[in-house]
Amino acid sequence: MSANPARLRTFLAQMSKLMEEAGNDEAVLLNRGKEHLEALVAHDDWLPEQYAKPNPDRYQQYLLYCDPQERFCVVSFVWGPGQETPIHNHTTWGLVGMLRGSEISQSYSMQDDRPVAGETERLDPGEVVMVSPDIGDIHKVWNARENEASISIHVYGGDIGAISRNVFPPEGGMKTFISGYSNTVLPNVWGVQA
Repeated sequence: MSANPARLRTFLAQMSKLMEEAGNDEAVLLNRGKEHLEALVAHDDWLPEQYAKPNPDRYQQYLLYCDPQERFCVVSFVWGPGQETPIHNHTTWGLVGMLRGSEISQSYSMQDDRPVAGETERLDPGEVVMVSPDIGDIHKVWNARENEASISIHVYGGDIGAISRNVFPPEGGMKTFISGYSNTVLPNVWGVQA
């Protein structure tokens, strides 16, 4: 683990408590979860280096933690220069906090079975945005930095790597996908020896 693993442990404890208190109240989960994620991404001294490595071919989605009941998961997204997602949805609530670098998100709505571009939003270190089918769930994301990697920390209401989601080709229609994860080993968040 890196310099300050206690930050991630604190965040996980806060989110677990929030899940117990808020239940299925999405507005409470998003608003209070946003505050917790803002506190986590305010410091860039806790993410283990192996979960911050870009891949020259595609963005990386590293699972950092999945709640045993799959109520939420925490993921680091690592964007190499020029990397982007397709237009996609999440089908659950989510929080995205910028840890390092910057990213841009282009929102979309569906009209006549085609994605129509909406607002763009830049996310810089320490900033957090929310997504959900109720408040806007379709977007495309890319690294705003031309010559360096960017890292965002995502929290989702479920195990996002196992959830069936959709991509929306610009020409119309929709394709189902399950993203999985880039890593096969989880970080040793709790300091337990294997």
